[in-house]
Amino acid sequence: MQCQVCQKNPATVHVTEIAENPGKDGNAGNREVSEQHLCEVCAAKVDLPVTPAIVKSAQDIWKLLQISAQQTKKRGPACPECGMSLDEFRKKGRLGCARDYEVFKHHIGDLLERVHGARAHVGRVPGTTEAESLRSQRLVLLKQKLEDAIRSEAYESAAQLRDEIKALDQPEAS
Repeated sequence: MQCQVCQKNPATVHVTEIAENPGKDGNAGNREVSEQHLCEVCAAKVDLPVTPAIVKSAQDIWKLLQISAQQTKKRGPACPECGMSLDEFRKKGRLGCARDYEVFKHHIGDLLERVHGARAHVGRVPGTTEAESLRSQRLVLLKQKLEDAIRSEAYESAAQLRDEIKALDQPEAS
């Protein structure tokens, strides 16, 4: 688009002016819209209308920040199956479907750590004695050590671990 004044240079400054003309009886009248397309040289020569900058109060800025924060919260992850958002999970305190555990896993971990002080369950299972719980934890630990020993080809220690596991499993079979 060429400059409307000099008709030589490309227009880089575009000015749109909208003027409200009040109606005869005080009601809204019609609007006049005028557009100018000027090059930088002609725009500097022409007296363009300047709109004064709008000064925002601290209260207006605070409102804008609150609106922005609310929109940011709503943009969090959402479950593709049930549609639950992170904000909704935080308000309700419960999940909508099994897929939510995957979708919100990082947030659930943070929540568990805040509430329980850990991301993994370290207590005993309801309905079991402390001895059974300790035995079960010992079995899990021994099985992990057995897998590590097999991977590192330490067959003698693997055989000892296997025997310990069998000994711990014996009371369970009786």
